[in-house]
Amino acid sequence: MTYQDHTNQITQLIGRQNGTWDGIDAEAVARMRLQNRFNTGLDIAKYTAGIMRRDMAAYDADPANYTQSLGCWHGFIGQQKLISIKKHFGSTKGRYLYLSGWMVAALRSDFGPLPDQSMHEKTSVPALIEELYTFLKQADARELGMMFRELDKAREGGNEIEAQRLIHAIDNYETHVVPIIADIDAGFGNAEATYLLAKKMIEAGACALQIENQVSDEKQCGHQDGKVTVPHDDFLAKVRACRYAFLELGVEDGIIVTRTDSLGAGLTKQIAFSKEPGDIGDQYNSFLDAEEITDLSTINGDVIINRDGKLMRPKRLPSNLFQFREGTGADRCVLDCITSLQHGADLLWIETEKPHIEQIASMVDRIREVIPNAKLVYNNSPSFNWTLNFRQQVFDAWVDAGRDVSAYDRARLMSVDYDDTELAAQADERIRTFQKDAAARAGIFHHLITLPTYHTAALSTDNLAKEYFGEAGMLGYVKGVQRREIREGIACVKHQNMSGSDIGDDHKEYFAGEAALKAGGAHNTMNQFAA
Repeated sequence: MTYQDHTNQITQLIGRQNGTWDGIDAEAVARMRLQNRFNTGLDIAKYTAGIMRRDMAAYDADPANYTQSLGCWHGFIGQQKLISIKKHFGSTKGRYLYLSGWMVAALRSDFGPLPDQSMHEKTSVPALIEELYTFLKQADARELGMMFRELDKAREGGNEIEAQRLIHAIDNYETHVVPIIADIDAGFGNAEATYLLAKKMIEAGACALQIENQVSDEKQCGHQDGKVTVPHDDFLAKVRACRYAFLELGVEDGIIVTRTDSLGAGLTKQIAFSKEPGDIGDQYNSFLDAEEITDLSTINGDVIINRDGKLMRPKRLPSNLFQFREGTGADRCVLDCITSLQHGADLLWIETEKPHIEQIASMVDRIREVIPNAKLVYNNSPSFNWTLNFRQQVFDAWVDAGRDVSAYDRARLMSVDYDDTELAAQADERIRTFQKDAAARAGIFHHLITLPTYHTAALSTDNLAKEYFGEAGMLGYVKGVQRREIREGIACVKHQNMSGSDIGDDHKEYFAGEAALKAGGAHNTMNQFAA
């Protein structure tokens, strides 16, 4: 409905109340409605699922249409990110939010900072989704509120052309609400637990759930050691649990991102159930590190499997975990991905140990032989040393090309000594184009950075502390923060406005008219920033 449609509808509604609602202003209600476009988290999930589905189709048509996101650990951080995107690029198209389980564990748990091992309260995940969308909706209310004020000014000045331009802009307003890809870890328990948590996350607004194939009670960060995977049937039960949650809640095009940690996971907690040779359980077990048993008297509480007609003893560690054969990680990843897509997943996530396009592409090429439109979400992780990795990649490419690399020590390419070299410049260019190149070559539909705002918060706080508590004193804040906010047009420089003070003033006027006691008068110091 347009601005005028809302106004007309409310005017008619007020008129039917026999004068008892005459104190209600129809245009004020229209404004409040437009400032709160989404009444529930499910409204958001349905709306954003549609965005992702359209973006996925656009990527299938042209891989230049890849999408991006940054991980955010607080509603304010997500809000400021979207405000900045709209300011710099004019649209949020192709830009999402990522909700990282790592950051929930490290920053949002009542236990305090925790490692990424699913030890945090699972309710903190839907709580953060709801918080992020609360702040994004508030960004809408704030920006539309400023447009309404401009509309009132245009009308008061008799500028009908400007008033019509503003009404057109209001009717075509682009919301700050964008898709969130939300990390449900390994499901926080059995499939029923996964279903219950998935429902809460969807009800909070999540249109895309990312789930990994690790054992939930042994879950590790994707870039740490000691990862343990589960058989496919166990994992697929949780994938189905997520789909049931979407369908029950009416989000029929919800997105499931299945993550495989098999590239770095050398262990499994259990041997897969197999009914017949070649089934999915048998394929999972075929990767186990096992030795043939020739003397039955050596069996002592061992688990024995049949492999090609031979009795085999899988290698079992003192932890009671079973070990996969070395060098099978890529093959297991490919099988995981194909199996997931064949059983209801929409997107894939392959957790790698380095950002190497050809490594990723070598697996995606094999997946696409079976499922041609397979697409990835990829973690452009801060756990990678991007500078070192790409300098080494350029170094290795030069060696393969027969170039002289005697001026470089491959082991210390991270050194500042190399910052101004041709090798470093080439590496930086590869980093700059990594997302575009990987989208085209390796099937990556969505690029995200899991923990960027964790690191930017630490870096900016370090810079401020160094200056403010040092010789610069107050100039450390003014020059390093406030002056830059003013010059660069950062929205929260007017922090009272950002926190909703002006929205509150508008509401006070709606509710109390001329009797409203408003905060935004002549003595509000925020007026100093008008210049």
